[in-house]
Amino acid sequence: MKTYLDCIPCFFKQALEAARMVTNDKEKQHEILNRVARELPRFSLNGAPAEIGSVVYKIVHEITGDSDPYKKVKEKYNRIALSLYPKLKQEIERSTDRLLTAVRIAIAGNIIDFVVGAKFDVEKELQKTLTCKFAIFDYEDFKKLAEQAENILYLADNAGETVFDRVLIEELDKKVTYAVKEAPIINDATIEDAKFCRIDKIAKVISNGSDAPGTILSLCSKEFLTYYNQADLIISKGQGNYETLSEEKRPIFFLLKAKCPIIAQDIGVPEGSIILMKGH
Repeated sequence: MKTYLDCIPCFFKQALEAARMVTNDKEKQHEILNRVARELPRFSLNGAPAEIGSVVYKIVHEITGDSDPYKKVKEKYNRIALSLYPKLKQEIERSTDRLLTAVRIAIAGNIIDFVVGAKFDVEKELQKTLTCKFAIFDYEDFKKLAEQAENILYLADNAGETVFDRVLIEELDKKVTYAVKEAPIINDATIEDAKFCRIDKIAKVISNGSDAPGTILSLCSKEFLTYYNQADLIISKGQGNYETLSEEKRPIFFLLKAKCPIIAQDIGVPEGSIILMKGH
């Protein structure tokens, strides 16, 4: 996915929100916005928005000295999501299509996203996602490939959301490698988050070697790229991974809620849609 002009004001909004998470110093907040303004012209719109987003959050880190502005909210939503785990498993048990319900649950977890905004109700979103219609629904292709695949790579998105991913991984009942970020970026999941949510009990947890949003392959480690290139099925969670991998020719399925109007426009669906989409 390319960067749209509409993304530009969003970068400033993200920078200010992240700055306010860690400092009340308006001079530092202003300095962050000025730095972002100077950096943005360096980037081509041909790159993914996540590439620019990576630089925005590095600026926040450099000026505030805080490498993990979202640490407290990540911990909060890890706990909330874990408390919902028994309920999620109950939904699976009473389902007539366990895998499809697990896919819906995984997508429901994608609402835990602080780039788009912090106003959401996880339980309400879960109930809505369990019944609403998919805007894109490549389920039969997904199910077929999931049955055939020997090596599945699952690209994590946000902390807390990892619990919802855990439900889908358990239902796949296959060898799964779960890839998270090398270091904190926004509220993306790290190895610490994955272990807190007990993903390591059912899957091999690795870092992708990068602290950038999404999965920018040029910044990922050789170890991660080996898993990426050898995977029979790649499950890509969330908008950041869609932004960075939508043009890749690999066996990728994108699972997300289109919370951003620009991403919804790029996919060609109404804002707020849920997506299970086969890649190129």
